[in-house]
Amino acid sequence: MQRLLSFLLLCSFACADEFDPLRTVIGKAVAKGNPPGAVLWFETGEKKLTLVEGQRTLVPVREAMTEDTIFDAASLTKVVATLPCVLLLMEQGKISLEAEVRTYIPEFRAGITVRHLLTHTSGFKPGIPREPEWTGYATGIARAVASEPDGPPDRFFRYSDINFILLGEIVQRVSGMKLNEFATKHVFEPLHMDSTRFLPPDDWKPRIAPTEKDESGVMLRGVVHDPTSRKMGGVTGHAGLFTTAGDLAKYARMILHGGAGVLKPETIKLMTTPQTIATVFERRGLGWDIDSPFSRPRGKTFPIGTFGHTGFTGTSLWIDPPSQTFVILMSSRLHPNGKGSVRDLYEDIGTAAAQCTTLKLTSGPPWPRDEKEVPTVLNGIDVLVRRKFSDLRGKRIGLITNQTGIDAQRRSTIDLLANAPEVKLKKLFSPEHGIRGELDQEKISNSVDKKTGLPVLSLFGEKRAPTTEQLADIDALVFDIQDIGCRFYTYIGTMRLCMESAAKAKKAFYVLDRVNPIGGLVVEGPAVIDAEKPTATHAIPLRHGMTAGELAAMMNAERGLNCDLKIIPVEGWQRHMLSDQTGLPWINPSPNMRTLNAALLYPGIGLLEFSISVGRGTDTPFEVLGAPYVDDLRLSYELNKLGLPGVQFTPMRFTPTASVFKGETCGGVRIAITDRTALHPVEAGIAIACTLQRLYPKEFKLALVDTLLNRKASVNSMREGDAWKKVVAGWEAETQAFEVRRKSFLRY
Repeated sequence: MQRLLSFLLLCSFACADEFDPLRTVIGKAVAKGNPPGAVLWFETGEKKLTLVEGQRTLVPVREAMTEDTIFDAASLTKVVATLPCVLLLMEQGKISLEAEVRTYIPEFRAGITVRHLLTHTSGFKPGIPREPEWTGYATGIARAVASEPDGPPDRFFRYSDINFILLGEIVQRVSGMKLNEFATKHVFEPLHMDSTRFLPPDDWKPRIAPTEKDESGVMLRGVVHDPTSRKMGGVTGHAGLFTTAGDLAKYARMILHGGAGVLKPETIKLMTTPQTIATVFERRGLGWDIDSPFSRPRGKTFPIGTFGHTGFTGTSLWIDPPSQTFVILMSSRLHPNGKGSVRDLYEDIGTAAAQCTTLKLTSGPPWPRDEKEVPTVLNGIDVLVRRKFSDLRGKRIGLITNQTGIDAQRRSTIDLLANAPEVKLKKLFSPEHGIRGELDQEKISNSVDKKTGLPVLSLFGEKRAPTTEQLADIDALVFDIQDIGCRFYTYIGTMRLCMESAAKAKKAFYVLDRVNPIGGLVVEGPAVIDAEKPTATHAIPLRHGMTAGELAAMMNAERGLNCDLKIIPVEGWQRHMLSDQTGLPWINPSPNMRTLNAALLYPGIGLLEFSISVGRGTDTPFEVLGAPYVDDLRLSYELNKLGLPGVQFTPMRFTPTASVFKGETCGGVRIAITDRTALHPVEAGIAIACTLQRLYPKEFKLALVDTLLNRKASVNSMREGDAWKKVVAGWEAETQAFEVRRKSFLRY
């Protein structure tokens, strides 16, 4: 054993030169006195370097820096103490990332979730104001709770101590233990971080690096530097932790080893991958920084996808899992006068550390971002472009699309595929409304695309699906059309029929997936249909809450199509997002679907379009409705009296220039959406139908509601005078069953 140790020691000395970049960077910085001293801990694979340089204190006496020096970790507290505590409670089912903060702090405002706090996307200011003068933990929490955000959550990234002050309070309220006690028991003790704690005892003081003098002129040594944490007693979610480089190394190893019994591997992956929404330019994990103005410790070489954090006192931790590398800097850059800065040193250390890493660095994750890029969700076509069309390379393609087939820069999918290298676009297939979405007629003929000269074969004429002959000279069909999230929108019916044709002809079928513009959380309406037809291509609710790709997978499986289905996924979309939260441009999916409000109302208001005017032939289709026989004042009064959530009705008169009651003056209502999250359009549509049936039983054509509802029993219930709530309640069981059915097909 002694010979082996001697051999390893000699090898260590022999390899010492590979760490010279780090030695040089630290040596130069300390020689300039900025910082006066530092401990650097670097590990890559099995190799390790510990550098101890300079002085721990300069005043009142000089003390040499030591490897076991304890530092005020400052904001490293956020990721080393508070973050793992929150995630442990999440693993125990006691905290949900998507739960609103008021679930755990009832006096808190609505709308901000635990995830918003962890990613610094809550909209809060950087910290609690110091004025007017205040003190005490309870007062600090009260001030944090009362803080006014500068905007709604998920609009922008702003690093804020308030977020983690609140998270620390959540840990205390949920666990019944103070943050320092919970962290010690569940994080520090299991990892044997013996020199890590809040409120360090007096016998630790000789090992602690002081920061600067407080407001009274007393040098802070063993007392947290952060003024807010000090006012609150030194135990807060954003600052207050004291630790050593060696203890932080234990914590870093835990992360690199997939949680090492402290956290689950899936939790480690969750917290260290981007959790900010795609429309926020900065990328943050849960607590961790990934790609933002605070990413200086990444240096110039470590790829995006590595992660870490810094502390105001001059501390940093950066981790690169692919190369099993981490680098820790512990300094007291504030000593003795608060004027030191290590901003540039962070970057220099990161760059030097990467040079010392002998294991091959990866090229980073598949989500690089150009400095000039405008952050958006990526639809399937955007992902395909970023992949340089590799999925379709060498294939002869038939493209099913229309005017909605565009990327985030509004470039047509037709043009992109026509010019894609090694992709042979052979022909186009057009759905209802034509290849450019301009036609509102019963049948559409074949044509030629003027720009590319490619044949355009109609799927909304004599044929509703490609023939075997039409597919003979292609290898794959590609579907890229924006669905609206409603069962009776015919594009998903076109997709299903094309999948059947592709399966029969043994051709691959690619879906360039797109976001559901009205969201992917809410499911509404009957999930059982009386008969299949173009407006009811599969047994799904009126508002299905799925993307086209997810629906394709469901239909392929449930109908046994055996289609060679391949889905190019959406990236960055979260199910709660509506179209205007994605950063993507709106393009009318059909001539009368002109706004997101119209799309949100469509699954309910669209049910009425054969019975009354729903605004076709006006400037705001599906946002107004009426008929010549309707008293607008009476209808508005009766509908508002129902108290339907998320909508308000205003009396109006209008004369549609198209469709039902064309050229006739109609009395009716304008529908305003007052709360998108509370809106249930299908319920609203049924409630309106029931009200019209009650007020105008002779004039209102109730039977035609079944054209799109596709549920005669429900129409009969309305005819018999049943309340709208009873009608809707009749679908509850099947809607819940659909929720179970769809789970295995949800991709996002």
